Amino acid sequence: MKTAVMTDSNSGISQQEADALGLFMMPMPVIIDGETHYEGIDLTHDSFFSALTGGRDVTTSQPSPGDLMDRWDKILSSGYDELIYIPMSSGLSNSCSTAISLSAEYNGKVQVADNHRISVTMRASIEEAIAYASNGISAAEIKRSLEENAYNSSIYIAVDTLEFLKKGGRVTPAGAALGAVLNIKPILTIQGERLDAFAKVRGMKKAKQKIVEALQNDFDTRFKDIPTERLRLGAAGSGLTPAEREDWRATLANAFPQFDIYYDPLSFSICCHVGPQSYGVGISVIAEK
Repeated sequence: MKTAVMTDSNSGISQQEADALGLFMMPMPVIIDGETHYEGIDLTHDSFFSALTGGRDVTTSQPSPGDLMDRWDKILSSGYDELIYIPMSSGLSNSCSTAISLSAEYNGKVQVADNHRISVTMRASIEEAIAYASNGISAAEIKRSLEENAYNSSIYIAVDTLEFLKKGGRVTPAGAALGAVLNIKPILTIQGERLDAFAKVRGMKKAKQKIVEALQNDFDTRFKDIPTERLRLGAAGSGLTPAEREDWRATLANAFPQFDIYYDPLSFSICCHVGPQSYGVGISVIAEK
């Protein structure tokens, strides 16, 4: 069986990188002033953040059923016997449950993994899936492995401004105004499902320190019995300059020298909710071979 691996752009993997990996990509829709654009297709980093910070109405949506099924049909007609689709966590979007429903029409040829991950932790799962597929593992077996290991991950995100959380209804207007005056930086977390509050500190420097402390606690508790070779640590960010990206990656590398830390930009779908100048990091556990 020849198995294709497909994901969406919430993985942080660029289209160019996906092409090099032999990975199929579903771009996530971003709606700006009522007009639909697609991440990595007709919406660049600069144009997205210009709209996001320029007072325009920016929202996100899941891929349309028609677009998703057209993509599956094209893959299956291009020499693949089956495919495994790894969308963003079902706890963060309805796109996963929609895909699962649509896959029922494909008689097992399309498997959808509810991997409960996003961004850098999602990348780790996709890299696993690519390795499995290249070794002849079936889509159904890949789905089983990814779902069994799904919750073995941890994400933290430090948000620079409360403005975008206010737009999403997670912070009241009064709370956002007070937070701006006091320079409050909320730290959010994803532990397999939804985005939740983790801590609040004053200033981004303290927020980064708090994240490093949270990571160390995870390594000392949840993941203490996991060998280092089965752990991945990835940095992420929203609208950061190249210098800011490298500084954040280096901060984590200095704190955790046992890891080869990579950096991925947060997807536009995530940036819509956390805003620019956000700093994130994720721990992923790789399944035992």
